Amino acid sequence: MQAAAAKTDPANTTGEPVYQLRNVGKTYARNAIVALEGVNLTLNKGSFSAVIGSSGCGKSTLLKIMSGLIPPSTGRVVLQDRPVTGPRRDIGMMFQQATLFPWRTTLENIVLPIEIRDGKAAAKAAHEQGRALLELVGLKGFENTYPSELSGGMAQRASICRMLITEPAVLLLDEPFSALDELTRDFMNMELQRICTTRNATAFLVTHSIQEAVILSDVVYVMKPRPGRVAEVVTIDLPRPRTLDMMTTPKFGELVEHIRSSLDKEAFK
Repeated sequence: MQAAAAKTDPANTTGEPVYQLRNVGKTYARNAIVALEGVNLTLNKGSFSAVIGSSGCGKSTLLKIMSGLIPPSTGRVVLQDRPVTGPRRDIGMMFQQATLFPWRTTLENIVLPIEIRDGKAAAKAAHEQGRALLELVGLKGFENTYPSELSGGMAQRASICRMLITEPAVLLLDEPFSALDELTRDFMNMELQRICTTRNATAFLVTHSIQEAVILSDVVYVMKPRPGRVAEVVTIDLPRPRTLDMMTTPKFGELVEHIRSSLDKEAFK
């Protein structure tokens, strides 16, 4: 485990930096409400990071800033050496619900970002890429099914494909499996790890689950209550690939307990 103050940030992996936040803050109501303050983090190529904290600590605000949906009030947000000033094609986003259009087939839903960006001809040309992604996530043969014919886990796998179709530089994940039952959620977490490893993807996860953060991540950012700040940076030194069996090991338990203690300490300050 590795702890760090809010203004420091250990390297997630040996990969080159892809996404950097420096002294990022966010205020609302004419600066009367401070949602975030002095947030620093670096996502390196191929790394998987997670942020965890109590409700209202600014996790969702942080993700909105990183996705370009809202601007920071202070600080600097840079993706691939370019400031993030709005939504970008090299940022992939996945939400808690699959949000697939019911009147479109699975494949049509997957290529929708390309259709919106470049038109129907480009979307049609991307069908082969979409089929390859469906095979990657284990949905080969479901190209022409509709969302109502998919289970919750299958719909979320289709959403992963839709996120990957534009080949984004970073994947931002907003509790993507929180609506699933525990067994399906565990399976999907292992699938997400496999997909990210296969594509050497750079991922950042917002979660309320300490176990989920530990089993997936290289680094976990523990947030203080509002104003949201990074209280501690915990390095998850478990070997990869991770397996569900690791969740029963003493090392996993120690990491979970350390993060839980850190959250409790911040909550009662």
